[in-house]
Amino acid sequence: MKKFLFNYVLPYFLYVLILVWCWTIRKSRKNSEKENFVRNLSKNYILTLWHGRIFYLFYYLRRRPDFHLLISPSQDGDLLARLAKLMGYSVIRGSTFKKAISSARSLIKVLRRGERIIIIADGSRGPRIKAQLGSIQLAAITGSPLIPITYGAANKIELNTWDRFVLPLPFTRCVISFGQCIFVSQRPDEKVVREKQKELEVALNNLTTSSE
Repeated sequence: MKKFLFNYVLPYFLYVLILVWCWTIRKSRKNSEKENFVRNLSKNYILTLWHGRIFYLFYYLRRRPDFHLLISPSQDGDLLARLAKLMGYSVIRGSTFKKAISSARSLIKVLRRGERIIIIADGSRGPRIKAQLGSIQLAAITGSPLIPITYGAANKIELNTWDRFVLPLPFTRCVISFGQCIFVSQRPDEKVVREKQKELEVALNNLTTSSE
């Protein structure tokens, strides 16, 4: 019974809760031209964001089955995978820690089909607001541009977690911000990779600061 509730009842409860919660939020777009450009892109790309800014963007980007999320094969991942499917995303089960090579191959296949992925720049374990290599490597291999995205909330709660997870309060205003495309050359050397890591970090942090 407990497993049934966790796997089949809780995802629907969270789905309704997120929809109602986020429906109350007033949204504005800080750079609508950039967002329109991204939404009209017909080729592959990688949307990337900080882990602490997942909540409202999970709602805002919903109903896009061409957006693929990498979700771990753990028990918690089962719950998140069902929730993501209810929100209208496509799901790839895998981990950046265990069987990372097979997970990367799955993401590469998606991008080479001309579809899109959403990837957390600082990963599922941090360190916080430090871009990891994964998104840079995927961009280099597939020729996909990295597109930073974030949001700010006028009234919010920051949880005492490693990522300082942001929960916008109901009826507040959220500002959605898209950044410039970041391109990574094929087979970049270590210096270029580090430079792109820093470029992504700066872009996401500047977007976040300007959205608050």
